[in-house]
Amino acid sequence: MRLFTAALATETNTFSPIAIDKRAFEASLHAKPGQHPPTPTLCTAPITVGREVCAREAWTLIEGTASWADPAGLVAQATYEELRDEIIGQLHAAMPVDGVVLGLHGAMVAQGYDDPEGDLLTRIRAIVGPDVLVCAELDPHSHLTDKRAAAADFFVYFKEFPHTDFVERARDLWDIAVRTLKGEIQPVMSIFDCRMIDVFPTSKQPMRGFVDKLMALEQSEPDLLSLSVVHGFMAGDVPEMGTKIVAVTDDRKAMGDALAEELGRELFSMRGTFMVSQVNEKTAVDAALAAPKGPVVIADVWDNPGGGTAGDATVILREMMTRGVTDVAVGTIWDPIAVQICFAAGEGAVIPLRFGAKSAPHTGQPVDARVTVKRLVRNAEMKFGDSFAPFGDAAWIHFEGIDVILNSTRAQSFDPSLFSALGIEPTSRKILLIKSTNHFYDSFSKIASEIVYCSAGKPYPNRPAETDYRKARRDIWPMVENPFG
Repeated sequence: MRLFTAALATETNTFSPIAIDKRAFEASLHAKPGQHPPTPTLCTAPITVGREVCAREAWTLIEGTASWADPAGLVAQATYEELRDEIIGQLHAAMPVDGVVLGLHGAMVAQGYDDPEGDLLTRIRAIVGPDVLVCAELDPHSHLTDKRAAAADFFVYFKEFPHTDFVERARDLWDIAVRTLKGEIQPVMSIFDCRMIDVFPTSKQPMRGFVDKLMALEQSEPDLLSLSVVHGFMAGDVPEMGTKIVAVTDDRKAMGDALAEELGRELFSMRGTFMVSQVNEKTAVDAALAAPKGPVVIADVWDNPGGGTAGDATVILREMMTRGVTDVAVGTIWDPIAVQICFAAGEGAVIPLRFGAKSAPHTGQPVDARVTVKRLVRNAEMKFGDSFAPFGDAAWIHFEGIDVILNSTRAQSFDPSLFSALGIEPTSRKILLIKSTNHFYDSFSKIASEIVYCSAGKPYPNRPAETDYRKARRDIWPMVENPFG
């Protein structure tokens, strides 16, 4: 067997002011064929797992390019087309192949393309023809369009949010692909539109129980190959935005259709109950100060670079400064200009510095302070599961009892190692202020005495009923109360 694999992924917040060109992919990951590192990034596990599988089966794996950019705004048209055509050219050169196994995100939007993944998959299908296997692993914070569903044999999505299972789901993807290529099964995909958009953390109920139920069903039903929840991505203003259920069965389309609808209606019945409760910045600081011990983690949930925002909001930091709070470490605030100034000044320098709140309205005001540059690190990285997430050149600055990590490559706060990478011991601080909606939970919960979820400012369009969508459908909850009525 000859298998082709490649990855092209980013998550597009169409409301974000941060445009993406090829440099954004090069800053995060742009690996030419055969150059992908042994450890996967979030959307490239099909490549690393594919190496293991094809070695085991004595099959030939032809690797294409793997590109990943951290979430932001619209991708430049020329950038998307260049990266797409690079993969398409590599597939042409690899032909004939028996299958195409891709790593995608599913929420990319480019200038001129509402559905880049659908465009890419359609072009791939045109090259390989109707009988060659085409499948992909995707992030659940994505859009499932009719176009991409028509071009692929099946999809597998991460089940967990935080996305701690992307390697396991890549193994599921390859397991189904191998069995299909050996003629043991015939996967068919069923999709149910839940007619809603919500946020579904699996670190708490009711989503924890719902995902556990999906995995139990996969184990108990021999003809059920995979179940996925496509959460949807509410910051993507595209026509087919919304939550869906995907069931992949072994040639049991009617069974898959019925099960997908049953699960989709169950999910819909729990709408509005999934997100953890959030407090404003004043209440969040009150809670942190009242805690008997640290570290208390305050998660700035909507200034989350993982959702395409800048990660430079200062609303919570300024609240703490106004109240004279100390023993605080902030990780991170994105400000490449301030980082450049710190590097020019050097470690140990004491300088006046303005940083933060440059990207957009509703992110607070820039901070002006006389700071000490404590540590400078080129190409800093933090852990994310078994992988590493770059956050660029970074500077640790200190002022008024507060430590702040400034970074040059936007990245959400995945792991406490973002602090230790700069020389800060996170467990030694009373308060850790981080920027993430839920990906932080798996690692930070291991060291936190308490976790406070804070909704401060409005850098992210987090209220779909109020969001000024121009393309997204309006026949779903919460835009309408009962879309099934």
